[in-house]
Amino acid sequence: MNFLKRFWKEVPQGAAVPSGWRMAWYEPRRQVGVYTAMPLHWIARMLREFRYRVSVAITAPRIEQDQAFQLQRTHRDRERLAEEYSKGYLAGWRECFEACLQAVEEEITDADELWKMGAALTGSTSTQREN
Repeated sequence: MNFLKRFWKEVPQGAAVPSGWRMAWYEPRRQVGVYTAMPLHWIARMLREFRYRVSVAITAPRIEQDQAFQLQRTHRDRERLAEEYSKGYLAGWRECFEACLQAVEEEITDADELWKMGAALTGSTSTQREN
């Protein structure tokens, strides 16, 4: 391992880069640039990219798993949309019912007022009507 360490240097941000060395890759978590000698930085970049692509290809889900995930995702989206629609529908129904109930109550109170006005015009003291 020490033999390979001679071929690359880790340089933190803001430090001086040795002459003849080029950046092979940058590690953002550690904020360190990995530099190799001039012609080797291309090879180091290629090997790192190759290793990354192979690991992505190995860990990626198979097509069947991906299709199953997609079906689950669309099912969850449909359920969410149906729930939002039903919530809105019920809220609208309640609002309509309350408005209708309020209109009926107003009609009932208006009818009582008509009986009171009729009794006042005829001069009777009784506000109850006879059946």
